[in-house]
Amino acid sequence: MRAQPKASHFINGRYVEDTAGAAIDCVYAASGEVIARLHEATDAIVEEALAAAKAAQPAWAALSGTERGRVLRRAADMIRAENRSLSELETMDTGKPLQETLVADATSGADALEYFGGLAGSLTGEHIPLPGGDWAYTIREALGVCVGIGAWNYPTQIACWKASPALACGNSMVFKPSETTPLSALRIAEILSEAGLPDGVFNVVQGRGAVGASLITDARVAKVSLTGSVPTGRKVYAAAAEGMRHVTMELGGKSPMVIFADADLDKAVSGAILGNFYSSGQVCSNGTRVYVERSVREAFVARLVERLKAGVVMGDPLDEAVTFGPMVSEAQMEIVLGYISQGIAEGAVVAHGGKRADRDGFFVEPTVFTGVTDDMTIAREEIFGPVLSVLDFDTEEEAIARSNDTVFGLAAGVFTQDFARAHRVVKAFEAGTCYINHYNAAPVEMPFGGSKLSGVGRENSKGAIENYSEMKAVYVGMGDVEAPF
Repeated sequence: MRAQPKASHFINGRYVEDTAGAAIDCVYAASGEVIARLHEATDAIVEEALAAAKAAQPAWAALSGTERGRVLRRAADMIRAENRSLSELETMDTGKPLQETLVADATSGADALEYFGGLAGSLTGEHIPLPGGDWAYTIREALGVCVGIGAWNYPTQIACWKASPALACGNSMVFKPSETTPLSALRIAEILSEAGLPDGVFNVVQGRGAVGASLITDARVAKVSLTGSVPTGRKVYAAAAEGMRHVTMELGGKSPMVIFADADLDKAVSGAILGNFYSSGQVCSNGTRVYVERSVREAFVARLVERLKAGVVMGDPLDEAVTFGPMVSEAQMEIVLGYISQGIAEGAVVAHGGKRADRDGFFVEPTVFTGVTDDMTIAREEIFGPVLSVLDFDTEEEAIARSNDTVFGLAAGVFTQDFARAHRVVKAFEAGTCYINHYNAAPVEMPFGGSKLSGVGRENSKGAIENYSEMKAVYVGMGDVEAPF
């Protein structure tokens, strides 16, 4: 097995194994080969992880923010130094092309650790003067033990996006990766330990839904952060609410991309490629409903298809010449192929792709549909694969109304050279993360998250600090205390 880790779990600063847990096979999506076998966390493993996190958290929180930040920044440097091997591991874990993982995965995780490491020393309260000489002050405090539940599309990035603000604020964390991509988070935990993170502050346990449920319902847990689907989010949110736990929910989307006739067509096509075919379409914020002003629709589709024919290179994702990888799993491939079949059955027209690629692995051709209407299944439901739907429109008002006609609200984008219109449109979008003349960029300095069914709270930026800490207010009386009796 090419990617077999030292053990299935990382708890209290060391690798831990318990083969009594159900087996979890890690499958290389480009070939179907089993490249690692791990074991699901047993009740004993879950208890060990939670106990370690609970015991370690007070001493970690007692350090100054500067001291905590120093560890996170050191880990960021170590990740960058190890970017090649971490990117190769990410590619084996997910099937994403190495060309992509070298610049978008471990590097993003390092950015988060560096950013929040730098921010940690500035997490202070404020002095509040009051009439009569009294005053108040606030203290920003850690929540305690946090649980992170990861998705399978960006395992390294998601582990760091959740760990970085949590640890910067003085929390500890138990992180459960997706059972589909279990490998990368283990190495991140090991690097954090090597960087000086005290034992027990960041722990990784493997498992399916039952393991996640046992973590998020434990009385020791103060906060749950999930990246996943809306159905999973509903369950996790409800379970967390039972114990009044803090939550961050980064869920799914069916995001719109609006392209006006005055847009730079090449930029708009690039945005559509980034918003539909990067990571083989397995990105929650993807702009899969592409509304194109009617007068430029044919030119847009022609340019898009031309770019796909010239630029898509399928093959072994470990080959840096490959630009387009497989679905993460056979199951996800079948889901995507099912949506493509449904789109055809409902009358949409395949302008490009539309089939499983004729090669080993779980490859689906990048697919472009035209003739799509708002009521079609492919325009309503999240597909999480390389399927782009082109819809046309005539007026700005129409484009906005149709863009917002969805239960989701994760992201939205607009392409136009009229910046007054651009800002007007993004103001009208019902989405948490919006783009003007770009798509799917996610710098750590910018908050990321959705509205409506797409989530609660924000990841990244200073906003994430609010989701991993709470304010204590203190009133200081300096004079006599009066009472009515």
